[in-house]
Amino acid sequence: MNDLNTGLGKQGSDYGRNDPRPKRTVEFSQTECTHVVLYDSINDSGRLFGGRLVSWIDVTAGACAMRHTGQRMTTASIDNLTFKRGAYLGDIVVLIARMTYVGSTSCEVRVDSYVEDQEGFRRAMNRAFITYVSISPEGKPVEIPYGLEVQNFVEEARWDGALLRRENRKSRTKIGY
Repeated sequence: MNDLNTGLGKQGSDYGRNDPRPKRTVEFSQTECTHVVLYDSINDSGRLFGGRLVSWIDVTAGACAMRHTGQRMTTASIDNLTFKRGAYLGDIVVLIARMTYVGSTSCEVRVDSYVEDQEGFRRAMNRAFITYVSISPEGKPVEIPYGLEVQNFVEEARWDGALLRRENRKSRTKIGY
C-alpha cells in the first residue's frame, strides 16, 4: 500500500536515493524555450491559440525528457492544463521545463509558461505536467538509464506531487477514463 504523503512508490520514500542507476539533476535537463506570438498563432479573439501553447509545452517538455534520459520519448499524458492568462499578438512567451519524477520507463516533466513584458517581468500563464515513456526504435517501453537526483525540499515536494498525479491517472484508468 502506498503512503502518498511520504513519497512512497516503486522506489520507496527516499525520493529515488536508493535507485542504483546513475543520477542526473533537475538542472542538467532544464529546458527553456522562447516564442513570439505571431499572426499564425492567434485565434479569432486575438489571443494565442491554446493548441499552439499545448504544442510548445509538449515540445519543450519532450526536449527536457530527452536531455535527461538520452533516449527517444513519447508523450503518455498531459495533466493540469489550466489557462490562467492569455498572450496576445507580439507578446513573448517563455516556457521552462523541469524533471519532477523518473520511474523505470516513464518520467514526468513540469512546464511553467509565462508572458514576458519588455522589461523582462514574467507573469504566469500556464502550468502543465507531462508524462513521457522511453521507447525503443520499435516503439516498445525501455528502461530509463538515469535516475533523478532530488536535491532539496522543493524537488521532494515536486516528486510527491508527481506520485499523486500518477496514482490519480491509474485510478482514472480503472474506471475507464
